[in-house]
Amino acid sequence: MLLWNQRIFEFRKIIGDREKCKSLVPEDYPVYITKTEEHSDCQIHDGFFISPLEHLVPGILPPEAVKARFQFIVPKRWQKNRPVCIHLAGTGDHFFWRRRTLMARPMIKEAGMASLLLENPYYILLRSSLKNVSDLFVMGGALILESTVLLRWLDRGGYWPLGMTGISMGGYMASLAVTNWPKPIPLIPCLSWSTA
Repeated sequence: MLLWNQRIFEFRKIIGDREKCKSLVPEDYPVYITKTEEHSDCQIHDGFFISPLEHLVPGILPPEAVKARFQFIVPKRWQKNRPVCIHLAGTGDHFFWRRRTLMARPMIKEAGMASLLLENPYYILLRSSLKNVSDLFVMGGALILESTVLLRWLDRGGYWPLGMTGISMGGYMASLAVTNWPKPIPLIPCLSWSTA
């Protein structure tokens, strides 16, 4: 346990330094699309990538959280630009249904904006695996790095403007994630305090 806590403490020094953190995720980090569903108003792409945290601090994530999963919901027709908002999950928001139904689909209809829904590392496939208080810190570090992977992937793909949001804990985690993005980015943390 002492070695594990020591690894977390050492990682905290790196993830808390914006300059060091900017170089933790390669520009061309691999992201994979595994399935595409056609709907009347949109396409829903399921995708994944290996969490960068697994490369930086091997074994710190539970095995089921090593693969970061997401859904990318895009309109059938884009308007002028190709805007995308990344939505981070709030406490208890397992899988994608709530964010897809209550936020992503209405955003397509009302604004022609795509949404990227990132699964919370400790809420793998409908269950929470948070066991220790330190897991919250590890989850935050994973979400910061995973958000960076997705922002770079979207940027490489020509999507713009990019933004981030989340409700409650998701808003707090989105606030952490944008601090390491080197470009201007809108942030809308909803129902989020200084800590979640």
